[in-house]
Amino acid sequence: MTYVVTENCINCKYSDCVEVCPVDCFHEGPNFLAIDPEECIDCSLCVAECPAEAIFAEDDVPDDQRDFIALNAELARLWPVISEKKPALPGADGALGKPGKRELLER
Repeated sequence: MTYVVTENCINCKYSDCVEVCPVDCFHEGPNFLAIDPEECIDCSLCVAECPAEAIFAEDDVPDDQRDFIALNAELARLWPVISEKKPALPGADGALGKPGKRELLER
């Protein structure tokens, strides 16, 4: 099983999760982070570190977010690895928890 970053990360991109990942499975896009399912070792350390509460075990991804399982795999192949914490995006706190952010995802 792998962990999956979901919609709440869009336009927030907190990277606290990256700092605790022992295998560097996070990949960074313009306004979203993705987890490489081939690299994730199912340690769950990232879940507690995510201020946006955007990371779920694959089996626990909410039904309306299931498409993010495939999206994480797709984007992880395209984006570079991020292995150090960076500042969140400007306005991240205001974007936190806002619904309907899918269309804001930048590839």
